[in-house]
Amino acid sequence: MTPSPAGHPPRPDAGPPARAGGWAAGRPARPRRRTVRRLAAVLGTGAVVAGLLGAAPAQPDRHPAGHGHPHGKSPVATGYGGAVSSVDADASAAGIRVLRNGGNAADAAVATAAALGVTEPYSAGIGGGGYFVYYDAATRRVHTLDGRETAPRSADRNLFTEDGEPLPFDQAVTSGLGVGTPGTAATWEKALRAYGTKSLAQALRPATELARRGFTVDQTFRDQTAQNEDRFRDFPATAELFLPGGELPEVGSRLRNPDLARTYRQLSREGTGALYRGGIGRDLVRTVRKPPVAEGTDRTVRPGDLTAGDLRAYRVLSQRPTRTAYRGLDVYGMAPSSSGGTTVAEALNILERSDLGSLSRKAYLHRYLEASRVAFADRGRWVGDPAQEDVPTRGLTSQRFADARECLIDDAAALRSPVPPGDPRRPEPCERGDADQAAPTTYEGENTTHLTVADKWGNVVAYTLTIEQTGGSGITVPGRGFLLNNELTDFSFVPSAPGVHDPNLPGPGKRPRSSMSPTVVLRHGEPVLALGSPGGSTIITTVLQTLTNHLDRGMPLLDAIAAPRASQRNTAQTVAEPALMDSPVRRRLAALGHSFEETAEIGAVTGVRRLPGSGHWRAAAEPERRGGGSAMVVHPARH
Repeated sequence: MTPSPAGHPPRPDAGPPARAGGWAAGRPARPRRRTVRRLAAVLGTGAVVAGLLGAAPAQPDRHPAGHGHPHGKSPVATGYGGAVSSVDADASAAGIRVLRNGGNAADAAVATAAALGVTEPYSAGIGGGGYFVYYDAATRRVHTLDGRETAPRSADRNLFTEDGEPLPFDQAVTSGLGVGTPGTAATWEKALRAYGTKSLAQALRPATELARRGFTVDQTFRDQTAQNEDRFRDFPATAELFLPGGELPEVGSRLRNPDLARTYRQLSREGTGALYRGGIGRDLVRTVRKPPVAEGTDRTVRPGDLTAGDLRAYRVLSQRPTRTAYRGLDVYGMAPSSSGGTTVAEALNILERSDLGSLSRKAYLHRYLEASRVAFADRGRWVGDPAQEDVPTRGLTSQRFADARECLIDDAAALRSPVPPGDPRRPEPCERGDADQAAPTTYEGENTTHLTVADKWGNVVAYTLTIEQTGGSGITVPGRGFLLNNELTDFSFVPSAPGVHDPNLPGPGKRPRSSMSPTVVLRHGEPVLALGSPGGSTIITTVLQTLTNHLDRGMPLLDAIAAPRASQRNTAQTVAEPALMDSPVRRRLAALGHSFEETAEIGAVTGVRRLPGSGHWRAAAEPERRGGGSAMVVHPARH
């Protein structure tokens, strides 16, 4: 990508632009496709202010229309008839095809997800699970589906220990032991039955064709394969599929997956019973219980205890979303077993008292980081699978509890992690929590994928799905063309702190805590915005930072997505991208006591926004991260 001239951005710590009517308003900026390093000054610059929610922009929007060519990627598209945003052009095109053929947002979301199972097999597929958030325009209500993987019914809190010690993490990942009962296929079927208009066979048709004919390998796919090459070689079915001819796939080559095409055709004929009660499931269970490793490998690959009974017992859960009011908007998210909805809601409630739009860049980032730190402290203590843990969801998302925690934030000094949790059941003013209950945030794999869809009727889907690590367990079900998840490694192997209750220890049939945060924002019952991201526990902070960039700081959605990120999760150090690490604001934050660790990139957002007064949608995705995303609309706007 060739960036356009950067012009003369304001100094990095400049204050925000003036606002009108309590919302950001003014001139929209022409978006520039630029590398992450050239985004150092985008936070806080007046050039990106656009009209939000209540009024149309003062000048015509200059974002490119995005014609959705399936062989190329555009990170932004504007138009009508429906919109799709994902990480991959073939997947977005599959969703657009369904919308053009009369399908609604739920139909298109399943089609897009199934295509991602072909082109993003290291992030998603029917070997994994996820969370589906659906806004129904007819009823103006938000619904959610919990399709999270579950532990075998034989599992207990010692699932990942031997002789009282936790297993090495890499051995737990690359094993049958880490494989949870997958929920993705069941989620697709339930979403279509509850909200869709197409059959599973119709929704799977574009992905089936894509698996048969293949997709073009890009640099990101080759790099991800290279990162997994050693362990992929230890599983013959995985090596045959992803290391064609025994070599890494070349950029520009075509990778076909005829086994997955046959699997999708079987699901189309027989429904998901083929997986949960039939032949696909038998092959899956056999693979988990006796992982097929290559002769001569010295890798320790432990078997799992998943059974056919676990598959038959699996259920996708329909449940209420989390909801919080934020500056006149209603923000809906995913309730536990995900921690995304509660933690985003708590952090927003903490920030509600701050006029983030009028703060300097340093002050804004300090407040954002501290709200995240506190919310993660409470997440770690309270959020687990509500079927087996007492999760105070209402308290965690209440303004009263957030107010009790907000006063911990000192504008002159950063808190020290781990911050102790508060008690949302009995919040006390300026509650500092019990220092003996402080616990660090445990690790989660970062390779997930998110898609966002809107249709011409105004229905919206935010759907995050995963197989956990990049490449999941590394184990492909022979003859079936999909990788198995390692989702159970999202459990705590042992309590995160001695003597402190950990709600995320394994248990029979338990769902591991997730950070996936598919989010839908409404105003007076009408959609304003929907978004989500991959990234393990950084998903929560990525969604939070993108929301505040857009809603508070006045950035157009594409710029809010592209802006440099930092992620504080109640850890001693805040991870930050190079553009922020290299900026003067990082030194100003360090003077407050923040400590930083550099990481190449954080998250990969996709989102859709309804443009006020026009009936048009804007789809937006990453310009650069993870190779850039793909935004498309059914009918591009004419300029």
